Amino acid sequence: MSSALEGLRVLDFTQMMNGPFGTMLLADFGADVIKVEPPAGDTMRLTGETFLGDDAVYFLTLNRNKRSIVLDLTTPEGQRTATEMAKQVDIVVENFRPGVAEKLGISYEKLSAVNPRLIYCSTSAFGRTGADSIRPGMDPVVQAMSGIMQLTGDEQTGPLKTGMPYADLITPLLSTIGVLAAIQSRNVTGRGQRVDLSMLDATIFSMIPRDAYYFATGETPGRIGNAHWQIVPYNTYRTSDDRHVMVIAHTDKFWRVLATAVGADALLADERLKTKDGRLAHRDIVDAGLADAFAKRPLAHWNEKLLEAQAMFSPVLNFQEVFEDPRVQRDLVEELDHPTAGKFKVVTNPVRLSETPTSIRRPPPTIGQHTEEVLREFGLASDDAKQPAATFGTE
Repeated sequence: MSSALEGLRVLDFTQMMNGPFGTMLLADFGADVIKVEPPAGDTMRLTGETFLGDDAVYFLTLNRNKRSIVLDLTTPEGQRTATEMAKQVDIVVENFRPGVAEKLGISYEKLSAVNPRLIYCSTSAFGRTGADSIRPGMDPVVQAMSGIMQLTGDEQTGPLKTGMPYADLITPLLSTIGVLAAIQSRNVTGRGQRVDLSMLDATIFSMIPRDAYYFATGETPGRIGNAHWQIVPYNTYRTSDDRHVMVIAHTDKFWRVLATAVGADALLADERLKTKDGRLAHRDIVDAGLADAFAKRPLAHWNEKLLEAQAMFSPVLNFQEVFEDPRVQRDLVEELDHPTAGKFKVVTNPVRLSETPTSIRRPPPTIGQHTEEVLREFGLASDDAKQPAATFGTE
C-alpha cells in the first residue's frame, strides 16, 4: 500500500465547493474518486472571474486526483448506470438539497439496498429535516444563520463574513472525519451507513468555545475586531510604514517581553497593568500605548525586535509574502500540468503521514475525460455516457 486509502472507490456526485473539497481530501489520501458530472459539467467550472483554459480556477483548485465521467441523471439510462456503479464502490458522496437525490435516482435508500456495505455521505446547507431543509443556501447565508458572522468585525463595520468560505471548508473537513469513522465501523460490522452533516451544524459546532460564553452568560459575545474578549493585549497594531503586526501576551511573562521589546516603559511601570486581570480591565490604556509604540517604527524593525525578544507575534502578511516564503514553496505548493489550463500551482494537502503520504497523482479532469475508461472498468456499456446534453439540477 502506497496511500492510506488506496483501494477505496468513491462515486462523487457533488458540485460547487463543500462536496468537492471533501472528496478531494479522500483522493489526496489515495482513494479512487470518480466525479460524476452532468453533460454541462460541475457548476463550479464556470464560477468566478478567473479562468485557465476552459475552467474556472475555483474548479481547478478543488478537483485534483479525480476522474470525470458524464452521466445525465435526469434520464433512466443515466440512473441505471449510476446504480450499477454504486454496487461496486465503497463510498457515495452527494451535496444536493434534500429530495434532489431521490428525484435523480441516487438516494441512500436505493443505493444502500443494492450495496449494504456502502457508506453514503450527504452534506446540505440546513440538514435533511425541518422547515429550513428545502431552503437554498451557500456559505455567506450559512455564516449569517450560524452566528459566526455576528462575531466577525467590530462595532464600526457591523457583522462581516470571513475572508474565505468558512462554512464551505469546515463542513467537508468534518464530513471526511465522519466517512473515515464509518469505514472503520464497516471494518468491524461489515455494514455501511449514512454520514449526514449540514453546513449550518458544522459551522455552529466550530464556534467552540464561543458557545460557552453564551451558555454561561446568556449574551452574544461582542464584535471586537482583532481583539480578544479575555486576553489583553491580543490585537493588531499599525506600524510607521502602514503595515500591521499581530501580538498576543496571554501571560504576565509574555506581557513583560512584549512591552520591553517595544520600549513601552510607561505601560511597564503602570501598576494597574501588572496582571492579566488588570490589563483586561484597562484594555483602552494598553491598546493606546502599544499603538503609539508601534507607530514609531516600520514593520521590518519590529519584526527583528520581536523575534529577538521571542515575543508572540506575526506581521500581517499579504499573499505574495505568504506564497513566496521558501518553506511554503517547499512544503505546500506544487505545480500541475493540465491539458487545457496549462501549468498552474495549487496548495498541497498539509497532513503528513510517515508511511502512507498524500500525493497529487493527476491534475483536475476535463469534463467527461474518463467516461469511457471508467465505464469499461465497471463492466458497463459506454452508450450511457453518450446521452443528449442536459443537466441535473440541485434545486
